[in-house]
Amino acid sequence: MAAGHRIGLTLGPLLYLWDQPSWSDFYRRVADEVEVDTVVLGEIVCSKRDHFHAGAIERIAERLTAAGKRVRLGSPALVTIEREAKTVRQLAARSDYELEAGELSAHAAMEGRPHAIGPLVNVYNAPTAKVLAARGAVSICLPPELPLASMRSIIAGAPDIAFEVFAFGKVPLAISARCAHARNKGLVKDNCQFVCGEDPDGLPVDTLDGQHFLALNGVQTMSSTCQSLITDVPALADAGVRSLRLSPQVCDMVRVAGLFRSVADGRLEPEAAHSQLKQCYPTAAFSNGFLHAVPGHRLIGDRLSAL
Repeated sequence: MAAGHRIGLTLGPLLYLWDQPSWSDFYRRVADEVEVDTVVLGEIVCSKRDHFHAGAIERIAERLTAAGKRVRLGSPALVTIEREAKTVRQLAARSDYELEAGELSAHAAMEGRPHAIGPLVNVYNAPTAKVLAARGAVSICLPPELPLASMRSIIAGAPDIAFEVFAFGKVPLAISARCAHARNKGLVKDNCQFVCGEDPDGLPVDTLDGQHFLALNGVQTMSSTCQSLITDVPALADAGVRSLRLSPQVCDMVRVAGLFRSVADGRLEPEAAHSQLKQCYPTAAFSNGFLHAVPGHRLIGDRLSAL
């Protein structure tokens, strides 16, 4: 890791619909046991899910803050109706917690005030990052499909911004106004019956040849593989990445965060951590292809050069 540069850990928003007991237990453990610096809360995928946990967000945010975590409130990743636009305005009006803009209307609503930018905003070059920073963005989670060379270029061209990288979890690839998850189960979005809750780690989608391809999460399309950049942490730190984002999955996230923390602190070799990561999430196929500028579903074992 670069001298004088401690890389942080951010727990991204829960992208799936979990039942209330699982949701509450997860965030209690995050507060008490998970080694992360920042936690992003809120429903960013589908506004129809808001009511499931909205009543507990404030209580969880207070508990996380008391436990020494920094809390961000995430805004919707796709705004299509007035209810969602109202949610963005309400979040932007708050001053007690930092806002993470899921798309550009939230960024516009926060103009001139410090806020974060989430990974679904397309920041593909340094000039874009500078424009966002000029309007108040202080941290940016880069899109997960970027290769390291692009990350280096962006970070070098906008050195005053704290850049974050999506380092663990199924990759959010696209989001739609329609719900393929509901359609897959013979329903429509307006009467979805919240069937996405039946698949708390996403609904696998295979090709006609039976190969794992994607995963559905309500209106969101995700990778079938779990991106893990744990063996690439030294190169990311050397490139100037300030924080690694861990996206909650149905696995031992306490241990996942501990492994990333140990690698970032230089207490555990990345390859050893990768072996242990498999034990935390045994049902997952891991990938890091995007970072290595090859198809995203691939897992490249060789470390990226930190030079």
